[in-house]
Amino acid sequence: MTSPAEDPTTPAELATPPTTPPAGAAATPATSGTPAGVSRRVLSREIWLVLALSLGASGVAAIISFAGVLTSSKPISGQTAVIVGSRAPGRPWLDLSWQVFAIVTALVPVALVGHFLARGGETLRTIGFDLRDRLRDLGRGTAIAAVIGGAGLLFYIAAHATGANLTVDPSQLPDYWWRIPILVAVSAQNAVLEEVIVLGYLNHRLDQLGWSVRRATVTSSLLRGSYHLYQGLGGFAGNVIMGVIFTWLYRRWGRIMPLVVAHTLIDTTALIGATYLLGKVSWLPS
Repeated sequence: MTSPAEDPTTPAELATPPTTPPAGAAATPATSGTPAGVSRRVLSREIWLVLALSLGASGVAAIISFAGVLTSSKPISGQTAVIVGSRAPGRPWLDLSWQVFAIVTALVPVALVGHFLARGGETLRTIGFDLRDRLRDLGRGTAIAAVIGGAGLLFYIAAHATGANLTVDPSQLPDYWWRIPILVAVSAQNAVLEEVIVLGYLNHRLDQLGWSVRRATVTSSLLRGSYHLYQGLGGFAGNVIMGVIFTWLYRRWGRIMPLVVAHTLIDTTALIGATYLLGKVSWLPS
């Protein structure tokens, strides 16, 4: 990933913080100029710290994981990537406690992003993470999920068939009463974390640092692909493409909520669908 600052050592002129759009109006995702009282150097460090505590670190972990896959004696398609697994096999209440703990702590970087935005007179509403337009967001998100989800499934099957992707087992949770609620919660957590940080926050900050739309889109999309590399080259490529589409839609609408809805629906369908279909249908790799 390229550095999120063209010249991190040179302070930029301070800009007046953007005003919050009125209720019902679309936010403007691209805002030039750093927040009031914050230099380019500080803003660049902020970006690196947020990523180091969240999806940037996940990207590095995925790269290391994929290196292990490549150096294994097994072919890529013969190895399995588990997305949600048991954290305390045979101990349902302890397992549930760990699952809830993991979901909650994974969202801490989102709260940190909200804190940094507030420092410059902004809020998460600035990037369109709110419930002002929930019916339209739900409709748009559902439509996106239907298109992207279907295309993503076909892409995964094709990538696995060519040997470029691991066999993805979305869920290995035991059949306890809390399995489905946890899978839904994990899906929502992934959607909020990824879209707030990689889609809204990162693109917004790179705009403030003066990056071009193309450069910011490429950076954001490659980051999205990087932390899916543990699934293989198919997972990487598919999520880079998804990142480009999501970024274009975010900039068009000025809101990340439709993309959060879409991401939640895609992951929920994948996790729950795989729970009941994996190993029972011939067209799904297992």
